[in-house]
Amino acid sequence: MKLDHLRELSKDDALSALGLTAKPSASGRLLFGLGIFGVGLLVGAGAALLLAPKSGEALRTDLADRLRHRRNEEGASPPQPDTETPDAKART
Repeated sequence: MKLDHLRELSKDDALSALGLTAKPSASGRLLFGLGIFGVGLLVGAGAALLLAPKSGEALRTDLADRLRHRRNEEGASPPQPDTETPDAKART
């Protein structure tokens, strides 16, 4: 091996010859973590769609019915409490 060949070696080539690897950068670790997180999101969403007990249309209808029922219950508001204090009532 000539001296010129040593100049052409990169850092990764030298480290791999010794059985070592370069420490990954912070941005590399961050991108790897975000990639794993994204894959997890896709797998979770796919599993949720496959294992859903109702179709999307049935679920939307059920949620709309529940929301409509709650609005109707809240429409009949309970009587408002008296806001005057006992002292104010005694003065009048």
